[in-house]
Amino acid sequence: MKKTSLPENAYRELKQGEEYQPIMSADTVPAEATPYSVTMGIIMAIIFSAAAAFLGLKVGQVFEAAIPIAIIAVGLGGLHKGKSMLGQNVIIQSIGATSGVIVAGAIFTLPALYILGLEAHFYQVFLSSLLGGILGIVLLIPFRKYFVKQMHGKYPFPEATATTEVLVSGEKGGKQTIVLALAGLIGGLYDFAVSTFGAWAENISTKMMGWGVAVADKFKVEFSLNTGATLLGLGYIIGLKYAVIITAGSCLVWFVIVPLVGYASAEAATMSANDLFMAYGRPIGIGGIAMAGLIGIIRQAGIIKDAAKLAVNELGGKKGAVAVARTDKDIAMKTILTIIIATLVATLVFFQFGVLGNWLQTVVALLIVFVIAFLFTTVAANAIAIVGSNPVSGMTLMTLILSSLVLVSIGLNGTIGMTAALIIGGVVCTALSMAGGFITDLKIGYWLGTTPATQEKWKFLGTIVSAATVAGVMIILNKTYGFTGENALAAPQANAMAAVIRPLMEGGQTPWVLYFAGAVLALVLTWIGVPALAFSLGMFIPMSLNAPLVVGGLIAWLVSTRSKDEALNKARFDRGTLIASGFIAGGALMGVVSAILKFAGVELFAADWAASNAAEWVALVMYIAIMTYFTVHTMKAKKEE
Repeated sequence: MKKTSLPENAYRELKQGEEYQPIMSADTVPAEATPYSVTMGIIMAIIFSAAAAFLGLKVGQVFEAAIPIAIIAVGLGGLHKGKSMLGQNVIIQSIGATSGVIVAGAIFTLPALYILGLEAHFYQVFLSSLLGGILGIVLLIPFRKYFVKQMHGKYPFPEATATTEVLVSGEKGGKQTIVLALAGLIGGLYDFAVSTFGAWAENISTKMMGWGVAVADKFKVEFSLNTGATLLGLGYIIGLKYAVIITAGSCLVWFVIVPLVGYASAEAATMSANDLFMAYGRPIGIGGIAMAGLIGIIRQAGIIKDAAKLAVNELGGKKGAVAVARTDKDIAMKTILTIIIATLVATLVFFQFGVLGNWLQTVVALLIVFVIAFLFTTVAANAIAIVGSNPVSGMTLMTLILSSLVLVSIGLNGTIGMTAALIIGGVVCTALSMAGGFITDLKIGYWLGTTPATQEKWKFLGTIVSAATVAGVMIILNKTYGFTGENALAAPQANAMAAVIRPLMEGGQTPWVLYFAGAVLALVLTWIGVPALAFSLGMFIPMSLNAPLVVGGLIAWLVSTRSKDEALNKARFDRGTLIASGFIAGGALMGVVSAILKFAGVELFAADWAASNAAEWVALVMYIAIMTYFTVHTMKAKKEE
C-alpha cells in the first residue's frame, strides 16, 4: 500500500539513530522526468515568468510561483486516474518555479539600464539571467545535504512546507484546484479592470479628503494604499509579523523622517512628501539593506565552512565504497566543478565581448561575480529556510556598491561603467535568487522522496526557458510602459539600483551619510531582535505597496485564530493560502494580458476618470468588497479539506 501522508517526523528534529523515510521510498523508482512532466514544467515556466516579470516591475514584489504551480500540477494530475503523479508533479513544480527566481534576478537590476537612459539588448538580459541562474544552481548543490538533511527539523522552510502539503494533497484528492481557479478568476478580473480600463483608482490616499491635502502640503504627512487583489494576496502569504515589520519601515520614513526633513529645511519645505521620500528615505533604506546583507554573511560563516567540508569529502571520497540511496543522489561533484568552470568561462567571454572589451576589467568583474555569489549563496538559502524570504535585493545593492568602487578604481566609469556594474549585479542577483529558490525545491524533494540529481538536471532547462521569457517580456514592457515618466512601471528595486550607481560612476554626490545612517539603524535593529532586512525594505519601497501587506496579514491572522479548534484554524488558513495564491497568479497573469493589449495599440484606459477623486472612493468600496470575499470564503473552510 502506497503512502499518501508525510511521516510523523517530517517537521521535527530526528532522535538519535532515527531516519527520515519519505513518501516515495528510496527502494522504489517513481516516474519523475517524463515527457508530460517536462513539457508541463516548461509551460509553467513560460507563463509564470511572464506574470512574475509584470508584477515585479509594477510593485517590486515577485511572488514565489512554487505554490500555484504545485496546485495546478495537482489539478491536472487528477485527470490521470489511477496513476501516482507525485514524482512528476515535483518535477513540474521544480522546472516551473524557476520562473520566479530568474525574474527576481533580472528585474531587480537590469531595468536600471533603461532608467539611466542606457540600452539593454536581448542577449545581455538573457545571458545575464542564464549564467547567473546556472551559477546559483551549481553553487548550491554542494550545500544540499547540509540544509535539507543535516538540518532536518531545525529549519521551518515555510514555503517548501506549503508546497509539499499541496503536492501530498494531490495523492489524497481534494478541492484545492477549484478554490484556486475561482480566486484566480476573481482576482485577475478585479486587477484587469483597473489596469486596462481604469475602472477605479489603483491607489487611495489621505489626499482624497480635503484635510489630507492640507496635511500633506503643510506637514508632508501622507498615507497611501494600493487596492489591488494581488498585493492583498501577497500580504496574506507573507503573514502579519513580517508585513508589520516591512510597513513599520515605511511608517518611520513617511511619518517621521519625511516630516522632520520637511520641517527642518527651507529647501525641503518646497518639495512634496514623495520627493522627500526619494531623496532621503530611500538612501537610508539602501544603507540598511546593505548592512543587513553583511550581517547575514557574518552569521552564516559557520554554515559555509561546514557545507564546504561536506562537498570536499565527497569529492575526495573513494568511488563505489558506499552505495548512495536514490533519494540522496546528487549530480557528481566532478560534473558540478566542470559546469562551474564552464559557466565562469562563458561569463568571461560574455563580459569581454558583450559588455567591457578590456581583459583586466573583465577578469576583475568575473572575480567580483564569483566571490560574492559564493559568499552570499548560503545567506540566501538560509533566509529561505527560516522565513521563506530571500534578501536578494539587499545583497545585490551591496554588490553594486562594491563592484562600482572596484571598477572605478581600475579606470572604468561613465556609461560603460554603469552598464558593466548593472550586468554584474544582474548575474549575481540571479545567482542568489536561484540559490534561495532552489533550496526550496530540494527540500520538497527530500520530504517526498524525489531523486535530487533529477531535480538538479532539469532545473537547468527551466533556467534557459525562464531567462529567454523574462528577457522578451522586459523589452516588451519597456516599450509599452517604460520605467521613467508618467504612468511608468514602478520597478522600485531597479530605481534604487539606478540611484546608487549613477553618482558612483559619474562622480556625483553620493549620499554616504544617509547610507551610513541606514547601516547604523540595521545594526540597532539586529541588536534588539528586529529583522533589519524586512524593515529596511519597507523604507525604500513606497508606502502604497507596503500598507496592503498588513491588510492581507491581518486577514491571515483573523481567519487562523477565530476558533478554539486548531484543526479548523489550520483548514481556514490553508484555504486562505489557496485564495491568496489565486489572487497573486490571476492578477499577475491578467497584468500581462493588459500589457500585451497596450503593446498592440489597444488603449481602453479612462485616464481622466482614474485620476479623479470619485475613482478613489469607488476604489475604497471595491477594496472592501474584495477583502470581504477573501475573508468570508476563507472562513467557509471545513476540516476535511
